[in-house]
Amino acid sequence: MHPTLTNRQQTAAKFFLLALFVIALDQLSKWAVHTYMQPGMAGEIPLIGHWAKLHYTLNPGMAFGAELPAPYGKLVLSGFRLLAVFGLSYYIIRLCKQRAAAGYIACMALILGGAVGNLIDSVFYGIIYDNAPFGSPTRWFYGQVIDMLYVDIYEGFLPQNWPLLGGKYVSLWPIFNIADSSIFIGVAVILLNQSRFFKQEEPVVAANHSEPLVAPDSENLA
Repeated sequence: MHPTLTNRQQTAAKFFLLALFVIALDQLSKWAVHTYMQPGMAGEIPLIGHWAKLHYTLNPGMAFGAELPAPYGKLVLSGFRLLAVFGLSYYIIRLCKQRAAAGYIACMALILGGAVGNLIDSVFYGIIYDNAPFGSPTRWFYGQVIDMLYVDIYEGFLPQNWPLLGGKYVSLWPIFNIADSSIFIGVAVILLNQSRFFKQEEPVVAANHSEPLVAPDSENLA
């Protein structure tokens, strides 16, 4: 028989299952977008008018479209993501042993799930979907992340009289995916609940009974 899990191990397993759920949802959404949608505006699907859309695009760099210098920036990013995954996994196990706030550990699990989701893209998508950028040294670790969630807060030309940016066409919200969203939600919830997640218990000061008791003044006794 397999040895039964301790309560702490069971608790850690629940948070890793949350991360696994994020990974599965992220990868399933990316597979569906790659399989059933055309890239770019040709395959764009409105969700809430023109404000929220599904828009299939490839991101060769970091979350929310940020990029690192070519040709080895992508390799450095993939290596960093791999180290982050191991570090987050160890940290979650440690938090469970320390009986940290469950909400805080859940947020770390969301961040872990998002990191793994984008790491899978970077490591394998160059092979699975053959989407490594042209000129990449290898298809391994150079896969492009699939983004599809597009919330268009503002899209259009800026007024001509604006300094430096006047007349330029801009979009004020990046295209992202479920992994990016999971990381963002995890970080945002932690920032908004710091006082609850990191609440420090007030030290209990014991009364000092070593001081001698002062005898009452006999003159005041009646």
